[in-house]
Amino acid sequence: MNNVVAIPQQNEVELIAVLQTSLYPGASIGSVKMVIGYCKAAGLDPMQKPVHIVPMWDSKAGAMRDVVMPGIGLYRTQAARSGQYAGVTDPEFGPDIEENIGGTKITYPKFCRVAVKRLVGGQIVEFAAVEFWKENYAVRGGKEKSIAPNAMWQKRPYGQIAKCAEAQALRKAFPEFGSEPTADEMEGKEFETHATQAAPAERSLPPYAQDSFEASITKWDSLIQQGKKSAEDIIAAISSKHTLTEGQRAAILALEQPPIIEGEIV
Repeated sequence: MNNVVAIPQQNEVELIAVLQTSLYPGASIGSVKMVIGYCKAAGLDPMQKPVHIVPMWDSKAGAMRDVVMPGIGLYRTQAARSGQYAGVTDPEFGPDIEENIGGTKITYPKFCRVAVKRLVGGQIVEFAAVEFWKENYAVRGGKEKSIAPNAMWQKRPYGQIAKCAEAQALRKAFPEFGSEPTADEMEGKEFETHATQAAPAERSLPPYAQDSFEASITKWDSLIQQGKKSAEDIIAAISSKHTLTEGQRAAILALEQPPIIEGEIV
């Protein structure tokens, strides 16, 4: 993946000017420097725009801040360069839902399913992801703290959720390329400044006993299928008292998937 030559220091001023006037118009010098630093660390060519500058609301600071995040195009490029990428299915959308959210009337798909195909051991294997629109859309926010969808999610309710589903499927099919959410998924959302502060407390919690986990999973499945709880709701509730393993988290998230099983051989 490291296919870009290091940028000489004397050329950085010129590079910043080029990026500011072409790929990142209106971005501050500081934000463009973050892009260059990200690309240097990851061995990426900044002129291919592998990452995006995403303005996000920092509730702790009470102001907007720029965050550098990979674009879905970067995950697609990495998958293609692996030599194991075998394509992606067309997005499959759930039933349309008409709803008034925060004073805005909108029609959106309940969910979107996308499967990324990877060559594994000489066979093509599908890695499917299902993302629910209501769990992904970005709110308008602002001083009014509006829960209405922002302009992009109003304009492209199908396109936005399709990109979220594809990004998740790419991460599942090619976990070695990272787990960071894409700019397409996070645009318009709030920056969670509390995330790093919560980590020490989580590490001190006792593990969730596997026998208790297996005894409860049928009940959680019923709650999810009835629409009373989401997989994330259940994970959050358990994580307030116990530490879940990655396998336990994956098992709970899998309860929200449709019948087609991840890793189905085509």
